[in-house]
Amino acid sequence: MLKSLTISNYALIDQLNLVPSEGLSMITGETGAGKSIMLGAVGLLLGNRAETKVLLDEDKKCVVEGVFEVSDYGLQEFFAENELDYEQQCIIRREISPGGKSRSFVNDTPVLLDVLKQLGVKLMDVHSQHDTLLLGDGVFQLGLVDAFARTQADLKAYQDAFKAYKRAKKSWEELKQKASELQKESDFNQYLLEELSALILVEGEQAELESHQEVLENAEEIKLKINEILSIFQDEQFGANNALGQAQQIFGSLERLAHKFSGLRERFQSVFIELKDIQDTLSDEESKVEVDFGKLEEIRIRLSKIYQLQKKHGVNTVEDLMQIEKELAEKVFLVQNLDEQLGLSEKEFLASESKMMAAGKKLSAARKSCFELFEKSLEDLIKGLGMENAKIRIESREVKPSESGIDEVDFLFSANKGSQPQALKKVASGGEFSRLLFAIKYLMADKMALPTLIFDEIDTGISGEVALQMVTMMREISKNHQVICITHLPQVAAKGEKHFFVFKDHSSEKTISKIKQLSLDERAEELAKMIAGANPSASALASAWELLKG
Repeated sequence: MLKSLTISNYALIDQLNLVPSEGLSMITGETGAGKSIMLGAVGLLLGNRAETKVLLDEDKKCVVEGVFEVSDYGLQEFFAENELDYEQQCIIRREISPGGKSRSFVNDTPVLLDVLKQLGVKLMDVHSQHDTLLLGDGVFQLGLVDAFARTQADLKAYQDAFKAYKRAKKSWEELKQKASELQKESDFNQYLLEELSALILVEGEQAELESHQEVLENAEEIKLKINEILSIFQDEQFGANNALGQAQQIFGSLERLAHKFSGLRERFQSVFIELKDIQDTLSDEESKVEVDFGKLEEIRIRLSKIYQLQKKHGVNTVEDLMQIEKELAEKVFLVQNLDEQLGLSEKEFLASESKMMAAGKKLSAARKSCFELFEKSLEDLIKGLGMENAKIRIESREVKPSESGIDEVDFLFSANKGSQPQALKKVASGGEFSRLLFAIKYLMADKMALPTLIFDEIDTGISGEVALQMVTMMREISKNHQVICITHLPQVAAKGEKHFFVFKDHSSEKTISKIKQLSLDERAEELAKMIAGANPSASALASAWELLKG
């Protein structure tokens, strides 16, 4: 429900604060005082487009803020889906800058206008005498039937089955599409796979082959260079090993003469050992190096094939080729096992379709079971609202499965005796639509969590007993739902828990609209003016008090 509404710098409104009753609040005021302007500001909270011409002071921004109690609406999932902080009190704010930029916030988090619209319809329902499109909408009508018939469990079961059906259908169609594409390229994929498989690629082999090739290509010179190095060390007369051996003995003598040279002797000994190890390793490598032209040719051929395939597939490593081989194998396997997979996918799709249709038929039956009671309940209500000869009929027909079911409904209406009910948009006038929609909301009030209902002069064109019946119904709705009514009828205005008066203030340079909550005496005076005009008589004032006490 709406806890408070604040409007600043909007049209004729400089600053307006409204704290409505949790039940039924009434708003009255002179023509042009700003009631419709206030609704325009409320529309901004519901996601309506904004224009800079609405600024009262063109140098200041306009701010409209509504504080809502949302704990009863089950909006946690909506807030989570839109990455909004959920709190039991939700603050919606709309700002319009002098430059024309509009910004929207939910709990201080910026949101897109579309998100604001989705949230707005869950929190406020503005119902005016011109609101004729909604009731003629088939989806809205179906929602009313579901609420009246309490089909929530059947609807959820159907929607779960519908989602499963959509997934299975998508999976089957994608597999068919994929199969068709793969079938076209099957022979080529098979050829590519065989070409790669024939190489029997091994991870890491390319670097090893290239290293081995390098050695084989330079085998003779490598052996020569190794032997040259070894001869430097191992020559019997001039070899480095002899000189190093002598140096080793001298270091030993030097250490005995002075212990300070022991560190140098140890370092020399380490170098000597390392040099011996290098010689041993070189000797070992020299023995492994062979001049093998046959082996070299094998490696060259192997690497050439690898390089060719890498160029062909646009990759640089054996590992990339192996990944391509794996993917090709999967494609070939899929084609080879296509019939079985398509059969299984189609079977799953048909099973999900059957389950969805069964759930859809159950949902349809539950809906149809309430038609007669729904029709009678609505007829009884609208007869009490001045349409004694009105008739309501609900028709349904099976349609292509959708999120809302496998059927559509049409509300047929006749306001006059002897005429056959027809589609609402063809036969109902604005006033009839308005009263019919009001009756529907009254009927739904104890079956669902309605948002804050704002009735904008819904009582236009009616008076007397019909007006009293309508306001009595409003009071019934307001026992469980917040209702705000803008009215021009004193017998309606008298029944509110709170009464707000909208008026023009001419005391400053610019005329501005203001609103104030009326005290009991002020209410009586305002009702008397609504009855008899600007200067009400004592009898008009007495009538006003009678309305308030009635």
